Amino acid sequence: MRVVSLIASATEIVCALGCRDSLVGRSHECDFPPGVAALPCVTKPRFDVHADSAAIDKAVKDLVRDGLSVYDIDATALEALEPDVIVTQSQCEVCAVSLREVERAVCSWLGRCPALVSLKPDCLADVWDDVERVGLALDAHPRALDLIASLKARMAAITAALPRERPVVACIEWADPLMAAGNWVPELVAMAGGLDPFGTPGRHSPWMEWDALRAADPEVIILMPCGYSLERTLADMPLMEARPGWRELRAVRSGRVAVTDGNQFFNRPGPRLAESLEVLAEILHPGRFDFGHRGPAWRPA
Repeated sequence: MRVVSLIASATEIVCALGCRDSLVGRSHECDFPPGVAALPCVTKPRFDVHADSAAIDKAVKDLVRDGLSVYDIDATALEALEPDVIVTQSQCEVCAVSLREVERAVCSWLGRCPALVSLKPDCLADVWDDVERVGLALDAHPRALDLIASLKARMAAITAALPRERPVVACIEWADPLMAAGNWVPELVAMAGGLDPFGTPGRHSPWMEWDALRAADPEVIILMPCGYSLERTLADMPLMEARPGWRELRAVRSGRVAVTDGNQFFNRPGPRLAESLEVLAEILHPGRFDFGHRGPAWRPA
């Protein structure tokens, strides 16, 4: 079986199911597990990914407003890979190539038509459903069920070991303009023993008013910008520090502001959401949990 994955989280799911050797193509964002970046790439962004946060936000909004795709698919390269299965998504036009774009590319072919598996994870339960759907498409259903059970057990063990305190947490998915994290992140915060007054489980990430953040005065602030590495997130810290009243916030005064590698963890609805929960547990309960993620996955701001 020949598989092309057009979303990073799907690539991780395919590999976690033991089907790495079936992958023949990937998106420009697929970079884990190590080695998949050597596969042929069939997508590219239509905006400058190295621009600052405000410029990226404007470019993406302009493309979506004009009815344009945020990403391009190389239909010729995709066809040459002769995939039996293409995995894409319909959850977010900003996060990866959309189902519409894949269908447009596939419809341009004159020959065979591969099976399309479109993922739409709005919440944690949807992520598990998507793992099962990919498993079914790849004839790996039993392994998918085992993987889901293993991840759930690993995460439940963290929740079972939580202390009583439940700090108020603000998870920032974009710094300029300000956006809170949504979808599965509020669920992860709750599982890690935190209270998230900004995001709603199963709902897209909401825009956030700075005055609302100041009024909530969270005990912990965690930056996890979509698509940003740890180093890129650190570079956005001046945007937060320049906001009025930043230094008076409780989280800032107590040194409980953390930056994370959102691109590798929180933004990818796949197997590494278990690691994302571990990161949250380390941040929210210092001294109680240590999974070795401090440094490579997160650090204090």
